[in-house]
Amino acid sequence: MQDIDKNIPLCILWYMYTLINIKTEKELKASAQAAAKKIGVPLSTVINSFLKQFVRDEEVTFSGKNYVMTPYLEALIEESFSEDKRGENKYYSDAGSLLNSLKS
Repeated sequence: MQDIDKNIPLCILWYMYTLINIKTEKELKASAQAAAKKIGVPLSTVINSFLKQFVRDEEVTFSGKNYVMTPYLEALIEESFSEDKRGENKYYSDAGSLLNSLKS
């Protein structure tokens, strides 16, 4: 609460704020605190920012940055590349053509 106006009575601040308890991995918390400190804000500011964005957008984005493909997915992608090399893949200029092909 470093950025709060010092003239606001404590009883009003107490009414305005609430606590949220969450469970997370210790390592993740430490990394998040370090990242927040690096940009000069408390971790609570980062979490509040995410909550405000969630309320505004009603959307959650999950990152696939460190995604590791399963062997099954790798096989499907390889099959798709092989089909493309053999000229078996079809390409469509618009969604209507794709839908007509799927219906046939």
